[in-house]
Amino acid sequence: MGEVQGQGYVGQGLGFADALAVVYGYAARSRTGQPEWDGRDRVLLSIGHYAIALYAALAEVGYVAEDDLETYGMDDSRLPMSGMASYTPGMEISGGSLGHGLGIGVGIGLAFRTQRKDNRIFALVSDGELNEGSTWEAAAAAAHHRLGNLVAVVDMNGLQADGPTRDVLGMGPVDAKWRAFGWDVHHVDGNNIRALLEAFSALPAADSDRPTVILCDTVVGKGVPFLESRERNHFMRIDQHEWALANIALAEGSQV
Repeated sequence: MGEVQGQGYVGQGLGFADALAVVYGYAARSRTGQPEWDGRDRVLLSIGHYAIALYAALAEVGYVAEDDLETYGMDDSRLPMSGMASYTPGMEISGGSLGHGLGIGVGIGLAFRTQRKDNRIFALVSDGELNEGSTWEAAAAAAHHRLGNLVAVVDMNGLQADGPTRDVLGMGPVDAKWRAFGWDVHHVDGNNIRALLEAFSALPAADSDRPTVILCDTVVGKGVPFLESRERNHFMRIDQHEWALANIALAEGSQV
């Protein structure tokens, strides 16, 4: 997808791909090719610019056609660079105005409990969104309403558009903050499939009374060393010859 445009949010996509693989391949309830199935768990992409990675996951579960992936970011495409629910099957919310996704998740969680449904909500957010007051308002509300059906999955890649998260607005002991807000906390290597599976396997039943957050330490550009070390890697412009090198690096990494 990125090669078609020559650019995109490739670094975040590579870094968060492992977490998405476990969410869609293991944790979230779905039916292949049925994005409107009422029994599905809701996966909310608050970090709308990560859509490049989510589209790959949606193709794996049959919500979008693989041929559509080549239209990423083009005019009239169903796959815009930032996720929009009105365009893409399986895209539950329009993300990108950061700090909204967890609040939406609280609302859906309350609705499901009122309706006596056992669906879960997985709210995918970034460590940069922890700078937003609305995120912590939602966290407080989720604990107050005892929403055990809500799971926040936080990409802790340590970077924002304006620089390292610790320099933009350091959040200090993030684990302790979530615990203080009344959440169960798991902090894992977000690029380690086994660690992710263990964390998601430990989720309580959806009718439990405490929300859960899974903090995922990830590496921007994971699997492509020259992208991992690139200084300006929020929105990547990648030279034509580099795409072949990136594919080689990813192929070699998948064989390790």
